[in-house]
Amino acid sequence: MESLKIRPQVQENIDNFLNEQKLILDNVSPAAGQMINFAKDFLSGGKRLRAAFCYWGYKGSGGAGETEILYAASALEFLQGCALVHDDVMDASDTRRGKPSIHKRFEHLHQAGKWAGGEELFGIGGAVLLGDLMLSWADQMLLTSGIDEVALRRGKNLYDLMRTELMAGQYLDLYSQAKGGGSIEEALNVIRFKSAKYTIERPLHLGCNLAVADAELIQSFTDYGLPLGEAFQLRDDILGVFGDPEETGKPAGDDLREGKRTVLIELAFKGATKPQMMILDELFAKADLSPTGVNQLREVIQATGALEKVESLINQLFEQSQSALAVSSITAEAKTALSELAVAATSRRL
Repeated sequence: MESLKIRPQVQENIDNFLNEQKLILDNVSPAAGQMINFAKDFLSGGKRLRAAFCYWGYKGSGGAGETEILYAASALEFLQGCALVHDDVMDASDTRRGKPSIHKRFEHLHQAGKWAGGEELFGIGGAVLLGDLMLSWADQMLLTSGIDEVALRRGKNLYDLMRTELMAGQYLDLYSQAKGGGSIEEALNVIRFKSAKYTIERPLHLGCNLAVADAELIQSFTDYGLPLGEAFQLRDDILGVFGDPEETGKPAGDDLREGKRTVLIELAFKGATKPQMMILDELFAKADLSPTGVNQLREVIQATGALEKVESLINQLFEQSQSALAVSSITAEAKTALSELAVAATSRRL
């Protein structure tokens, strides 16, 4: 796919940067250098959607050159890494992409060494610190990308806003889950700030700002990127309930066990009959939910019409995004790439 052609260069940038950081951490202590090994494995592979949207935001705004923007775009993969590592800690998720999550890797390190103290607390502490390092490294990569100073200042202002929105969105997700959900509108607000903005809209804005100061282009990227980002997260929410573990890298029904109050779940609660509500109340957010329980909840969610409504909403948001892209003044090459990326972001398999 032409729109994702930057993936090898992004991976090379990440690997080279981590090799440089390993020299620093090894100089502190070989024990600290172990963190790099975890980071390298965690940040290998993937579609690199955020980096791609940043790159095409730059190219779509008439930006010239390759090396600097690719390095700047690669920084977003560290921001993504930070969010995922911390998200797994907050959700107590044991796996990520079919492998042990970072806090579990630190737990295993503690177990293997037969060290003193609690392995779980050590795992959480190690993961939080590595996530913090990734956040710091994202800043470092962006600021040392070689982008023109004036353009970099524009981009940094947007990047700072994106980080704040992301962390606020992460807290809203935690808050919503703890208080047992609320309204569909609240669930939509969570996905907007936890995922939609920092996955698509803000990377596009960052790329645009690194190329040119143009309010009209920024609005065009919002009109395309925000509905697409919401569709992306709605698809992710469906996969969290109905996805194949071989595809998602997570146990079947993990979001159901964690009690994720997504739009899908809020619609199910809103549309449930009394018998269906009894099943939801009994099984949803049950940490030891069995495969049979997962199937029961899936049946209820489908029977309430929640799955059909979310699929319909994804299609509406996708069409809204494509219509906005068609009438924008974004460059033709970028329009083609962004149209491809829209499909990649919303049509992931169940």
